[in-house]
Amino acid sequence: MKKKIIIAEDQTLVRQGLRSLLESEENVEIVAEAEDGLEAIKCVEKYSPELVLLDLAMPTMSGLSALKDIKNRFPDTKILALTFHASEEYILEAFEHGADGYCLKNDSHTELLIAINSVLAGKSYISPSVSGKVLEGYLEGRKRLKDESSWKRLTQREKEVLKLVGESYSSTDIGEILSISPKTVDKHRSNIMNKLNLHSASALTAYAIEKGLVIS
Repeated sequence: MKKKIIIAEDQTLVRQGLRSLLESEENVEIVAEAEDGLEAIKCVEKYSPELVLLDLAMPTMSGLSALKDIKNRFPDTKILALTFHASEEYILEAFEHGADGYCLKNDSHTELLIAINSVLAGKSYISPSVSGKVLEGYLEGRKRLKDESSWKRLTQREKEVLKLVGESYSSTDIGEILSISPKTVDKHRSNIMNKLNLHSASALTAYAIEKGLVIS
């Protein structure tokens, strides 16, 4: 049984090119075309397609807005975003709105067919030309979250010790300033290093500067 597809694209030549490409495929059927986001939503309401090829930059209602609306109302409808936008922010926003796949318009026809079949099979898809960028952003996001989580694990006393370590005070000096023993200072320093996964005084100083505890 053929899978019903809607092409939502405001540029006539691009839309016709997509139709021409897909009409030669045995497993899919183009049931409608749309020139803007509002029309795309109406087509989904009328035809209940398995997949929408959705341009993200369309007039009247943007593709992102249409994407969010379609996914909220018709969650079983798969959506493959088609766009020239290769920025990490745009990609992540599309997936946050519910996109099942993300394909660049300058990808090859073969890559587009792979994307369509992957999404129809229930798999997420992202263009190979931008996947590295998204992974980099994801890992950076995880690192940022880890840093924030580690910072929150420090007690107020540990933050006080960290500030003084960053200002190059010795354990004896820190003990006198905070009215605790040098041994207790060393214990705090050890706990700080473990929580932050930092292993030298210079690394602690750099971290203290990063967090605004010390003015470099």
